[in-house]
Amino acid sequence: MERVDLMPPPDGDDSAPGASHGDPAQDDPVTGALAARADAYAAVPLLNCLLREVGEHVEPGVYRLRTSGRLLRVRGGRRPTEPEVRADGAWHRLTHAELVKLTAEELRRHTGLSNSELPAEMIDSRDAVAALLAARARANPPDDLYLRSEQCLLTGHTHHPAPKARGGGPAAGWLPYAPEAYARFPLTLLGLREDTVVEEGDTSALDALGTAPPGYRLLPAHPWQLDLAGPELAGAFADGRLVRLGTTAFDTWPTAAIRTLYAPGHDLFLKFSLDVRITNDVRRLWRHDLLALRRTDAAVCAALDTFEGPPAWLGDRGYRTADFAFEALAVLVRDGFGGRLLPGATPLLAAGLVEGFDGSPLDRAADPGAWWAAYLARVVPPALTAFARHGVVIEAHLQNTLVAVDADGMPVQALYRDAEGVKLLPDVEREAGWERLVYCLVVNHLSEIAGALVERRPGFDPWPTARRELARHDVPEIPALLASPTLPGKTNLLLRWTGADGADARYLPLPNPLRGA
Repeated sequence: MERVDLMPPPDGDDSAPGASHGDPAQDDPVTGALAARADAYAAVPLLNCLLREVGEHVEPGVYRLRTSGRLLRVRGGRRPTEPEVRADGAWHRLTHAELVKLTAEELRRHTGLSNSELPAEMIDSRDAVAALLAARARANPPDDLYLRSEQCLLTGHTHHPAPKARGGGPAAGWLPYAPEAYARFPLTLLGLREDTVVEEGDTSALDALGTAPPGYRLLPAHPWQLDLAGPELAGAFADGRLVRLGTTAFDTWPTAAIRTLYAPGHDLFLKFSLDVRITNDVRRLWRHDLLALRRTDAAVCAALDTFEGPPAWLGDRGYRTADFAFEALAVLVRDGFGGRLLPGATPLLAAGLVEGFDGSPLDRAADPGAWWAAYLARVVPPALTAFARHGVVIEAHLQNTLVAVDADGMPVQALYRDAEGVKLLPDVEREAGWERLVYCLVVNHLSEIAGALVERRPGFDPWPTARRELARHDVPEIPALLASPTLPGKTNLLLRWTGADGADARYLPLPNPLRGA
């Protein structure tokens, strides 16, 4: 096998996957150094999936793949890098392409199924990282700390085999709209003939974005969305149901979700359809989710309104679309921060805290124990209270949770978003709802924040404090959670390989750090 040396960077070099801050794309994009970095970044989440879902730990840094029996060796802990396979009595370094091939071979043996789509997504994800690294070398991160936290995710989902895949299209088609490349751009404005408008909830904020001609309503669109949906909309432009009105006079900023944009001047979030698979789902605003929106959003609002303390919900207040392209042209209106964020506080994306960015409060937390206790006290109670008292399962994972910090960087408030991911009891069984909450809140979210703290403060043990925070809540499932030897880990690699529905969730047992903490 071809040997590629990806030596660990010296301490403080922010070119490493999972580094705490900085821009990792400072070398010439035409050199092999950028390709090596792209390989390293793309290997991290793929290795996390492979080792978690079809591997077993043998000794520090060494894993056995369960079906084939092959041995893999990696460096690093929560961000594994430099994969090597044992063959002919020696360790052989794997390139990213070789790692993808090995993964596919293992999954074919493990499941008895073939899949040509997922390996292509893994390669696309790696190539997207390379394009993002090159773009970052020519761009500057936003000055605003909140936007910087949304746009820092070069690794992205820590346990997905292809977190940066963009549908396999050329980078020129999506790179201008990529948050990871520090993109900002105006919205495209359309006029939608009034007799074709479908809307529900409060969409009045859309009418303030521009001016529609008589007989039309204003409909903003994501430029990439229009590129993707062009053939579907050609007839509507031809017969006048749709007219082009130019662009907004202001820029919007893509958030970590890619299809959700923030307009700071209007303090408004807008979520669009994109016919692109990003992680597990094609990111379209599906009709059934839009029709359930008002009920779900109202349930979350009712749950958090009764909570004593400062949590906030960025509500999905309404949507507007066309009857002839219900999903393709849908735009969802989401609350901004006004009236919800505590005075003087700065919201930050939880996933950004894990990935790292310049100005992150984790980098200047003098007392990690106090910071972690404050973080838990803001994030955990609202999610547990909503479930136990109101039957609302908030999708409190890293990308749907914002944590506001004060001037000293201490957490003072949690803000949640995305009604589409919320589940309500009894629409789902209580046991299934609890499992989903534990995965989102503890496995996906708290475990990653805890790992980022430990990475910065070796020797710090975050789990006794987390156990105490959970134990103080009167939720019937808590004692079993604290006593259980395992937690539910979502199997994103196997889900994608077996072609499961994007909204499906299957779990495997992971060691529970709360037990005995």
